[in-house]
Amino acid sequence: MSPQNLNTNCPPTWCPGCWNFQILAGFKKFLETQDAKNCAMVTGIGCAAKIFDYVNLNGLNSLHGRVLPVCLGLKVGNPKLNVFGFSGDGDAYAEGMEHLIHAARYNSNIKYLVHNNQVFALTVGQPTPTTETGFSDKTTPLGVKLPPINPLKIMLAAGCGFVARVFADVKQVDAVLKEAMSHKGFCFIEVIQPCLIFHPDTGYKEKTYNIQESGHDKTNFTEAMRLAEQFDYSGIKSDTRIPLGIFYQKEKPVFEEQLKR
Repeated sequence: MSPQNLNTNCPPTWCPGCWNFQILAGFKKFLETQDAKNCAMVTGIGCAAKIFDYVNLNGLNSLHGRVLPVCLGLKVGNPKLNVFGFSGDGDAYAEGMEHLIHAARYNSNIKYLVHNNQVFALTVGQPTPTTETGFSDKTTPLGVKLPPINPLKIMLAAGCGFVARVFADVKQVDAVLKEAMSHKGFCFIEVIQPCLIFHPDTGYKEKTYNIQESGHDKTNFTEAMRLAEQFDYSGIKSDTRIPLGIFYQKEKPVFEEQLKR
């Protein structure tokens, strides 16, 4: 699909400099290698979901936390369709956590990207399940008291066959989607994208490194779990390291293919 045909008439309403622009550009770059007639996207609610308005692709802007059931319905209805889901961390890890766990279990051939800025940004800064302890806003003036969850560990434990994390960078988003397209089954891709307004970037990108370049074997589950534990979402410190890349990959029976029997 040509770059011109991917554009819509909707002007982006993200904040100037928002990392979501990088995710959008990376997704469009990836789509240039795909047949748009065979692709569909599903989004939820929040800043991440606005990507639906800026890509000329069939799909559905669904309810908060319900991206994955809609993706599953599309995939079962038309198994040949390439289905891409987009959520924010609140959408995926709060309202949508139950669906995320079962998406790993069903293993439908869906590519799911979670834009994680560790905050409900569209509703001006409330904490999400990945917000660090001590974060405060108008709804939590005494600060968050609970530790953040670690989504990568959860997805590994849930049996997800493709677990990856990238930073909000055009090349990284494009590259990981191309890797995901070659994988048969559910693909979980977390995209780190600090919110410039409500959860400012305090050096996240500078703390990242690529685990494939460091020699990680993506078939090694034990090592994948160890790497997932390396960043616990508790904020940036002097010794923080944020691993990026494909943590784990293993093909398993795909849900919609089993329905053919």
